[in-house]
Amino acid sequence: MTKATALAHPNIALVKYWGKRDQRLNLPASASLSLTLAGMETRTSVEFDEALEGDLVELNGVLLTHAHNLQRVTAFLDRVREMSGRRRFARVQTHNNFPTSAGLASSASAFAALALAASAAADLELSASELSVLARLGSGSAARSIFGGFAEMKVGHRPDGQDSFAVGLADEAHWDLRCLVAITAHGEKAIGSTDGMLQTMSSSPYYDPWIAHVPGDIEAARQAIAARDFEALGVVAERSCLRMHASALAADPGILYWNPTTVRLIHGVRLARAQGLPVFFTIDAGPHVKVFCPANERAACETILRDVEGVLDVLSTRPGPGAHLLDERL
Repeated sequence: MTKATALAHPNIALVKYWGKRDQRLNLPASASLSLTLAGMETRTSVEFDEALEGDLVELNGVLLTHAHNLQRVTAFLDRVREMSGRRRFARVQTHNNFPTSAGLASSASAFAALALAASAAADLELSASELSVLARLGSGSAARSIFGGFAEMKVGHRPDGQDSFAVGLADEAHWDLRCLVAITAHGEKAIGSTDGMLQTMSSSPYYDPWIAHVPGDIEAARQAIAARDFEALGVVAERSCLRMHASALAADPGILYWNPTTVRLIHGVRLARAQGLPVFFTIDAGPHVKVFCPANERAACETILRDVEGVLDVLSTRPGPGAHLLDERL
């Protein structure tokens, strides 16, 4: 095989990933736990071609020319070439049906899809954990998008990172939840996640305490998911979110991903919960707010979010499958 196409979905971290113990290998400083979401997707085709003199990468129909973005993909493909033992350049076509580099985990779905498509096109037969390790080299959060439903990222201890990969906790059929993504801005975020992490690690007095609390949050989230305890999961998700952002805010200079609409949404979710609606929020490195509710409360939850001043759109998602290959003959 020289060509393959894969589909992957972004994931939303309920116990956050924020910080690297090794930047080159994208090794996380702590474990994390997430839910993969159907409704937003990345579709990526990779074709290795002996005739090419360099990698060609298209994103949403536009050829990548920005040196940093192109180099990131090329470096990833270099690892696949090294694993396969063949030096062939690739033609990569990828498409997102949701905003890119805006705090919606597009890098997670992008590198999960690229890992699966590129390894298949290179005739590599990788296990799920090996795919997760490969995806992690492109984006730390991509390791979790290899799996559907709830996944936990293992921090690992080996310096080569071979024990740092995600594992599935419960598949997409385990719990009928909805995640509503409230879009609060257009365009890319000002500070990328990697830069934000590094600045927080190097200068925030709250960073070490943030890391120290993660193991407890992981265990609390595991128990809540196993029991389908919505209230308990909401407590740990909001706590992890606010502590992550607090550590970034305390960096020097402080990193603020939120805008006024982000704050209004936090207050709106808390008010709705106080009035009896089962709902909780989480926010990744960006201004958008992800709001969870039981499936039967989706309409009520969406109405509340759309009524918040400054909300541009609301995307409705549900637990989704892991990365998988597509048969383009169908």
